Amino acid sequence: MFHAVTTPLRQHGHNRTSLPPHRDAFFDNAKYLAIVLVAVGHAWEPLKEDSRLLEGAYTLVYAFHMPAFIIISGYFSRNFDLRPERVKRLVTGVLVPYLVFETAYSLLDRFAGDDPAQPISLLDPWYLTWFLIALFMWRLTTPLWKQLRRPLPVALGIATLASVTPEIGDDLDLQRVLQFLPYFVLGLCLKPAHFALVRRRSVRMLAVPVFAAAFAVAWWSVPHMNTGWFYHRDSAQELGAPWWCGPVMVLALFGCSVLLAACFLAWVPGRPLWFTALGAGTLYGYLLHGFLTKAGEYYGWYDPAWLHGPLGALSVTLLAAVAVTLLCGPPVQRVLRCAVEPRMNWAFRRDAAELGRERELART
Repeated sequence: MFHAVTTPLRQHGHNRTSLPPHRDAFFDNAKYLAIVLVAVGHAWEPLKEDSRLLEGAYTLVYAFHMPAFIIISGYFSRNFDLRPERVKRLVTGVLVPYLVFETAYSLLDRFAGDDPAQPISLLDPWYLTWFLIALFMWRLTTPLWKQLRRPLPVALGIATLASVTPEIGDDLDLQRVLQFLPYFVLGLCLKPAHFALVRRRSVRMLAVPVFAAAFAVAWWSVPHMNTGWFYHRDSAQELGAPWWCGPVMVLALFGCSVLLAACFLAWVPGRPLWFTALGAGTLYGYLLHGFLTKAGEYYGWYDPAWLHGPLGALSVTLLAAVAVTLLCGPPVQRVLRCAVEPRMNWAFRRDAAELGRERELART
């Protein structure tokens, strides 16, 4: 998702003169705004229990921000196959960053978090690295989903079965991989016309009351509902609910999340703006902002009492948005490209077709 080559949505009438010909402002804007919501949501976690209003906003954001991310990830995985260059890109752009940052976050918790027993376990994703290993597995299975007649019902069936299977355990965060799977498969099924549909003026107008109603429901649900359902990392039994609640919640949350993701996308600007170029660096913002969030928890940055009031919540929100914006920028990309987007040509054999093209060019 983070580095996908975008497909122009000409139906939108986008002005793309300031962007490279292979990128589309709409999707770059969507990725940037989504990563801001991710960072803000993580920054709210230590504060949300002090304010029902803030916890309602947190619940609303968590209802759609990762589903929107994953849907876009699936959309840009439609052309994935097992050709060598695409497998190489998957390894260097997803698997290697997972290995690097899973190790880095484990070490952060071990030393800064004063937890010397914290293991470095590549099989148990820690904090936000779960998305990378999930994306790796989802994308590897893309050719299979493309062959099925009804891939989305199958994915929903798998997700509902996972929600009633506590024996799955924590290895590779498989609960999240399976419960979030339908959003990825939905993205695989979407076409440019579907995104053009949500960009209609009528949909944008409808998105306002939908979000207002969703926030009211989220505010009401704070004392009545376990927000763990939105993380999709536990079965119904592990959340203390009867087994039958698993399938019900998977299907209900899928409908609500897709609706809210569509409303979010309806209000994403379609023209190039000051932050559009940052959409190409969202992987950096995603992987790096967690260090700031965890450092804040470890070093007591949230301890001052004023931070737990309205002014504090607003300040934390603005700081999180600014921080992740800077982390998506070109200077950070240049410094950390070796860890986030390594080329690693030394690790792979040259593709025979590529070598043949080079020899042909040399002859001419």
